[in-house]
Amino acid sequence: MIKNEINQPGADVARTVRAELHLSTRIPKQNDVPQHCVLDLHCFTEEQAWNAIMNLAQSGIKTANIITGASGILKIKFQQWANDSILSPYIISFAPINNGSFFVRFKHKNKKK
Repeated sequence: MIKNEINQPGADVARTVRAELHLSTRIPKQNDVPQHCVLDLHCFTEEQAWNAIMNLAQSGIKTANIITGASGILKIKFQQWANDSILSPYIISFAPINNGSFFVRFKHKNKKK
């Protein structure tokens, strides 16, 4: 069935309004996630550190400096988590910046179309 626009009152007005308001143009979403951040894990428990890193990895951020501290369990744990845990699929790479922090590149979140 073919619509007859002549019989629809205001069809020309509706078409003009849509064109003027650019309603056929898709407006991209603003990206609220920063590109880079610093996560300082000093004074975090192991569980708090794990949760903070997982939240960061799932946030969509691209890179981060994660400060674990030069001594203590978090420096060792972060490397273990990044290499062999459910965190590892989120990480492209990580490298030490100094004795107590790491530069981490995260994978981009897959966006559904």
